[in-house]
Amino acid sequence: MPSAPASLIAAAVLAAAGISHAQPAQRIVALQPSLTEALCSLDACDRLVAVDRHSDWPAGVAALPRVGGMADANVEAIVALRPDLVLLGARSRVAERLRALGLNVLVLEARSHADIHRNLEAIAQALGKPGAGERLWRGLDMRVQEQRRRVPAAWRGRRVYLELHGGRAAASEDSFIGETLALLGLSNVVPGRLGAFPRLGPEYALRADPDVLITTTVGATVPPPQRPGWQALRAVREQRYCTLSERQFDVVLRAGPRIDEAAAALVQCLQGLTPPGA
Repeated sequence: MPSAPASLIAAAVLAAAGISHAQPAQRIVALQPSLTEALCSLDACDRLVAVDRHSDWPAGVAALPRVGGMADANVEAIVALRPDLVLLGARSRVAERLRALGLNVLVLEARSHADIHRNLEAIAQALGKPGAGERLWRGLDMRVQEQRRRVPAAWRGRRVYLELHGGRAAASEDSFIGETLALLGLSNVVPGRLGAFPRLGPEYALRADPDVLITTTVGATVPPPQRPGWQALRAVREQRYCTLSERQFDVVLRAGPRIDEAAAALVQCLQGLTPPGA
């Protein structure tokens, strides 16, 4: 059975949250970087009255008040700003408290590309711009497909291990990052049955022996060649690993309207490496 259109799912999400698109939101607090980015990508940066401490794109949001993060949002500061909509990620701890204080709260979770699609349209409808999220998504999807065509043919189907947070976790097939890797024609060595972002020790990569390692400077203290035992990995011996900068990592890790940029960063990584057997 085909899935329901994202526009209908988005409308149902808004209805469940008690939010009417008959009254477009004008004063919005966004408590997650990907939600801030979604609003701005929908040409609604001017409706933001505050953001979380980690929102840093586009550059203009730097001038906005900061009201904490997922674990420590400043409820009093949020209420004082008189928002007519607060956007939260699913891991935020303040949704019920804000609702109890009479604020409109929209909690959006993004575990997959389909979720990102739905969230963009839900935000668009809350802004009084139905269909704008759908159009934004179509453009993103097209640009991700363009990045797939830039992947060197010798890398297609190759096995990849993308680590997070200095190697303490990895992106599995079941994550939105894993979906991006799959759309680029790569095979993920971390199965979805382990969860979206499972905590894995260094021995996992040694057992999996991937064709390419994608690491990050964020939280990493030891480069792959200097990690105990990692010289046994062919990807290390043959220098088939790359490191995402902090800026690139932020883009890859955010489930929002820059997944095309995330795909481009991953393709750039591959383009700088020599495939196995070449």
